Amino acid sequence: MRHRNYRLFFFGQGTSLIGTWLTRFAIGYETYALSHSALQLGLVAFFSQAPTSLIAPVAGVLVDRWDRHRTLIVTQALAMLQSALLAFFALTGLMTVWHLMALGAFQAVINGFDMPARQSFVRQMVEDRADLPNAIALNSSLVNAGRLIGPVVAAALVAVVGVGGCFAVDAASYLAVIASLLAMRVAPQPVRTAGGRVLSELRQGLRYVHRLPLVEALLLLLAAVSVLAGGYSALLPAVAIGAFQGGPHALGALMGAAGAGALVGVLLLARRESVRGLERWIVRCGFGVGAGLIALEAAPRLFVAVPILFVVGMSLMVMWASINTRVQTLVADEMLGRVMSLYAVAFFGGAPVGALLLGTLATLLGPIHAFALSGVGCLLCTLLFRRAFPRLEARARARERAPDPERTAREALDLP
Repeated sequence: MRHRNYRLFFFGQGTSLIGTWLTRFAIGYETYALSHSALQLGLVAFFSQAPTSLIAPVAGVLVDRWDRHRTLIVTQALAMLQSALLAFFALTGLMTVWHLMALGAFQAVINGFDMPARQSFVRQMVEDRADLPNAIALNSSLVNAGRLIGPVVAAALVAVVGVGGCFAVDAASYLAVIASLLAMRVAPQPVRTAGGRVLSELRQGLRYVHRLPLVEALLLLLAAVSVLAGGYSALLPAVAIGAFQGGPHALGALMGAAGAGALVGVLLLARRESVRGLERWIVRCGFGVGAGLIALEAAPRLFVAVPILFVVGMSLMVMWASINTRVQTLVADEMLGRVMSLYAVAFFGGAPVGALLLGTLATLLGPIHAFALSGVGCLLCTLLFRRAFPRLEARARARERAPDPERTAREALDLP
C-alpha cells in the first residue's frame, strides 16, 4: 500500500469485484431457474470462460506490445457494457439461456485481454520487486472479498429486485475501477514494436516455458486442477436448489462459504515475506481441494456442506494465488505477458471444460457424486507434482546459478 497507483487500483477494483460476483451469482441462479438443468449450468459456464483460453495466447503477445494501462481502461469499459446488456434483458423480461451464453462469451473475450494485461500491470504499479508477492496475494484477497460479500448481497437483491438488479449494480460498479485507472500517474511504458508475427512470438513463449521445467509443471498442475475442480462453483445452484431443496439464500450460503475460505487463505498468504516454501503450500492445497470435494459425499444437509466448501474455497484459491506468484517470480519481464497468457489458458481453459464435464456427470450421477470423482482426480495430480518437485526444483536452482551471457552483456553496457 506504499505505492499510490496500487492503492488506487486496490480500492477501485475492490468495489468493482463485488459487482462482478453479484453477476456471477445472478447468472447461475437465473440459468437454473430457466432450465432446471445441471447440463445447462455447465454449458453457460463453458461459454462464459472457454473463449478466454482461445484468445489469451494471442492476447498475451499483443499485451506485450500495447500500453497495459490503456488496455485495462478499454477492457473495463467493455465489461461495463456487457453487464448493462445483461441488466437490460433481465429487466425487460427477454432473458433466455441463449442470452446468458452469448453475453458470457462476450465477457470471456474481454477477459482474454484483461487478465494478461492486469497481471503484468502489477509490476508497473508496484515499483519495488520485493513487494510483488504481497501485491499478488492482496489481489487475490480482493477477488475473494468480493466472492464472500457478493453472493450474500446478491441473495438479498434477487429476493427483492430480481436478477436484473444484480446486473445493474455490477454495471455501475465498473465506474469505480475506471476512475481509479484514470487517476493513476503511470510512467510511460516502453511499448515494444512488433518485431515479428504473433504466432512466431507465441511459439517463443511456449519454448521459453518449456526451458523452465518448474514453470511448465506449475502451469500443467494449474490446468489439471482447473479442469477437475475449477468448475465446481458453476454446479452449486444444482446443489443448493436441487439437492438441498433451497433457494437464493442457500446458494448464497454455499458460495459465501467458499468465498470466506478463499479470503482467509489469501490473507494468510499475503503475510508471507518470501516465495520460499510456496510449492509446499501448493501441494497441501491440492490435497485439500481433492479431500474437500470427496467429503461432500458425507454432507446430507446444508449446514454440513458449508464448512466443507470453506475448506475447498480456501485450498483452491491459495493454490491458484501461489502458482501465480511463483510463476511471476521465475519469468523474465520481456516474456511476462506471454507467460501470463498461458496461465490464463490453463485457468480459463480448464475451468469451462471442467464445468461442462461436471455438468454432464452431474446429469448422469448427481452433482455430489460428480464432485467426488473430481476430488479423486485432484489428489492424483497433486501426488504426481509432489513426486516430481524435488527434481524440478534442483533444475531450477541450477539454472539460476548458471551465467546468463545476454544478461551479463546488458549489465556491462548498463542497459535495462
